[in-house]
Amino acid sequence: MKLGKENPKKLVFMLVLLAAALYLLLRNFSEDTTAAAPAITTQPGAAGAPARRGAQSLALNTEDPSLRLDLLRASESTQYKGTGRNIFNAEPPIPKPIEKPIQKIVTVVPPPPPPPINLKFFGFASRPGEPKKVFLSQDGDIFVAGEGEIVDRRYRVGHIGINTVEITDVLNNHTQTIPLTEAPSTPGPG
Repeated sequence: MKLGKENPKKLVFMLVLLAAALYLLLRNFSEDTTAAAPAITTQPGAAGAPARRGAQSLALNTEDPSLRLDLLRASESTQYKGTGRNIFNAEPPIPKPIEKPIQKIVTVVPPPPPPPINLKFFGFASRPGEPKKVFLSQDGDIFVAGEGEIVDRRYRVGHIGINTVEITDVLNNHTQTIPLTEAPSTPGPG
């Protein structure tokens, strides 16, 4: 077995590393772990420790394992005064309801009256055994209709009386009674 004859530089480097590791290992295990550490005391307002509001000037000794009841009482008396925001809830708070609701002033405008029915009632047409029919005119057009029939695609003929007829405007749901009038005069040859 040839050790280090091929590359003497690597052998020297490996020996130096081995010596350093041995030194650190011995140093780590040879230190006395029971040696007393220096006492650490902190006071409020000292460098490196923030001052607490309303806290007493108490020195903390980490060597003394006894229970300090005065420090516990001081910590119990502190009260958290937050801003009212729940830090555990990501949703925004629900807004408070308005005390008095806003009342709108609504003016009720009556609907306009329906347009008048422009039909003129000027006569009857009846045969024995048939229902009565009426003659109606509008703008020169003459219509003959019985009860329940539609005239001019807009008006329904209702009850036919002796001197009147009831006409309902189907589009506006408006009923009007039309009286009997004279027949429209047609100019004769003359």
